[in-house]
Amino acid sequence: MEPFPDGLTELRRVLSLREIMALIEKTARWVSPETFKLLPIWFPEHARRGLFYKGKWSEPQMNTSRATGQSVHKTEGNIHANKALTLALGLRKNLRKNWSCCHIWGVDDASYQLSNLVIQDHAFFSCVGNMVLLPTPLKAFTDTMPEVKALLRICAFNLYGWQCDHEHLSATNEALSKWTDWEAYPESWPMKQGEGVPLGVVELNATIRTSADKRLAAIRHDLEHAGEFYPREKVLAALEYWKVEL
Repeated sequence: MEPFPDGLTELRRVLSLREIMALIEKTARWVSPETFKLLPIWFPEHARRGLFYKGKWSEPQMNTSRATGQSVHKTEGNIHANKALTLALGLRKNLRKNWSCCHIWGVDDASYQLSNLVIQDHAFFSCVGNMVLLPTPLKAFTDTMPEVKALLRICAFNLYGWQCDHEHLSATNEALSKWTDWEAYPESWPMKQGEGVPLGVVELNATIRTSADKRLAAIRHDLEHAGEFYPREKVLAALEYWKVEL
């Protein structure tokens, strides 16, 4: 009996990387470079697997199982990354049905077994230059196909002029700097910084600018008034990394 084929191998047999990238090119929504410059990070108080608190960061927020009655501390999955991307695109959550937030820079792990230390960093989790909005079915390509992720990273680097410099990405970034395979790279995506923008960029507008102003005001307020569990040091470090002026 022949061994059952790997699913990605089977997919690559019937669908080329160029065809996959064409789907992403024509449907992805990107934050504009101007919005990224205006406010690169939207929720510096949150990071993947961070703990949630209620009462203005004064007491733990718990999840209680109806079946067992056991309570556990609620943790961040992708809630505030989604919120950041939604606001930076000028959208509302209920207007983006069947769209998913995809982190561009992170620890590559198609098996979902490794801790993603990159987006556990407060500086990178809600960074809008580290995300792209994709139709939900296409997110699987970015999660499991390293060549797709590599091309997204090249596009993001050329679009925003920023490459995630987390220590766990040093080998990844070195490989990208030597990239030579452009056969499947979408035609509309910039190959150099300042060379244009991809399809699907949402330009900075009054709605987005207002949302950014409100987020900055909320960050200022929380730094001054939030409860004892507010991660002030991590917030300030993330803001310093991005040179965000309060």
